[in-house]
Amino acid sequence: MANDIFAIFIFFCLSLWSEHGVFGGDAVKSVSVMEGESVTLNTDVNTIKKDDQIRWSFIHNNNKILIALINRQNNISTLHDDALDGRFKDRLKLDQTGSLIITNTRTTDSGLYTVTSTSTEKPLSIFNLTVYARLPLPVISRSSQNSSSSQQNCSLLCSVVNVGHVTLSWYKGNSLLSSINVSDLSISLSLSLEIECLDDSYSCVLNNPISNQTTHLNTELCQPCAGSLSLIVLISAAAAGFLLIVAAVGIFCICSKHRKTDQEGKNHLWFLYTYIELM
Repeated sequence: MANDIFAIFIFFCLSLWSEHGVFGGDAVKSVSVMEGESVTLNTDVNTIKKDDQIRWSFIHNNNKILIALINRQNNISTLHDDALDGRFKDRLKLDQTGSLIITNTRTTDSGLYTVTSTSTEKPLSIFNLTVYARLPLPVISRSSQNSSSSQQNCSLLCSVVNVGHVTLSWYKGNSLLSSINVSDLSISLSLSLEIECLDDSYSCVLNNPISNQTTHLNTELCQPCAGSLSLIVLISAAAAGFLLIVAAVGIFCICSKHRKTDQEGKNHLWFLYTYIELM
């Protein structure tokens, strides 16, 4: 009995998944784009008849809102970019294949888009469009939090504002130290870090799935470690010594040139004096 119930349940799940396109042609296609860029949602021309009418809809509050249609037979298109209070105003296009082009994308364009035709009831394609906002540059500052070791150590805070669907991370070189992510929209985010001294290249990275912004920690906020400071002094001293050597060689060459010029002048005078006496 239990096996029969389990078999019926499996059959029901497979039927449901097939009906909603999990194994069919209307599986959801994910598309990501940066805010302000253009994106093209492509139709499969092989599944559309030449006399079909293609209809593009945007799913808003579980309702299908018609935003564009094109008649493949006469290639006449109609744009409903005034829908949803003009959300897509002057930003929609249709090419000859019936693909939908959205220009100057905004984060409010994120959502589900369906394309259907008059020859079938099922969607030809379903697109899940995600428009990511442009990322700000993370700001690194000294932390105002006090701890038992904060007087000796360097306490830092990396912050960003008005971000969503991002990850904020601290790196030491290429090694991840800590991170925090958020899926909410338009919030402030910060991540602290405490180090004894600046002994390597530290950076704070803000990223989403398609872009990132990086700010590197400088010595104005944290002093280099003793070993790093000695190395910096040694390099500076070596550079200064090299410059002194170059300057000394230059002065020697100039002096040698002047000596040579003076000697040639004396030789010319002696030759002229001897010529006069002979005459």
